[in-house]
Amino acid sequence: MKSGYLKQFASFIVLGIALAGCNALDRLQNIGGAPQLAPITDPTKDPNYKPVTMPTAPPLGPHAENSLWMQGAHAFFHDPRASHVGDLITVDVTIADAAQVSNATTRTRANTDTANMTNFFGLENLITKDGADPASMVDMGSNTSNAGTGVINRSETINLTLAAIVLQLLPNGNLVITGHQQVLVNNEMRDLQVSGIVRTEDITSDNTVNLAQVAEARIAYGGKGQITDVQQPRYGSQLFDIIMPW
Repeated sequence: MKSGYLKQFASFIVLGIALAGCNALDRLQNIGGAPQLAPITDPTKDPNYKPVTMPTAPPLGPHAENSLWMQGAHAFFHDPRASHVGDLITVDVTIADAAQVSNATTRTRANTDTANMTNFFGLENLITKDGADPASMVDMGSNTSNAGTGVINRSETINLTLAAIVLQLLPNGNLVITGHQQVLVNNEMRDLQVSGIVRTEDITSDNTVNLAQVAEARIAYGGKGQITDVQQPRYGSQLFDIIMPW
């Protein structure tokens, strides 16, 4: 009796570990409540954070003697736009993407190979001793036919505005920015992340930059919650789709 109880208890422990490994533990903790918002943290403290290294021009030179002008500067007066680490900048995320692709391929191939050895320095007589016919040594043929079709019809539209922070100042004056925004409405959380590199010249007078002017842009827009959870296949179904070869 005690042995059966221990087996059941061990099964529950294994099940709990499996659920934790599949990120199901967080879902169990949120039963009856809303998803928890992530705390505001310093991105540079993230174990996965890596400083950006890009090919850049030489840094600006010092002030000329008896002059307020800095060699290589783009303006004489102070620019109130984001230009230093820790400054804020508004990123206008506007994506209107549409793609229609239709492909059709057809391939056929027919091969025929014949060979004989009726007269080859008398060696053909050795072949006849084994019952082979030198006039018909090789007679092969093959036929191959392949046909494939593919259609892609995609349309994506995103219009968002997000405040980002200057994370790093590159030697040539370009800014490495990152932004993270979470919105919780009716127990459904939307998560938006943006990062990339911008030029100070592309920042408008109202301290805004368009996504099209962000190099190495990385945009992540998703969410989690009860509605999102229903739309996702179960972990078992996802695993089954991965391991099954047909």
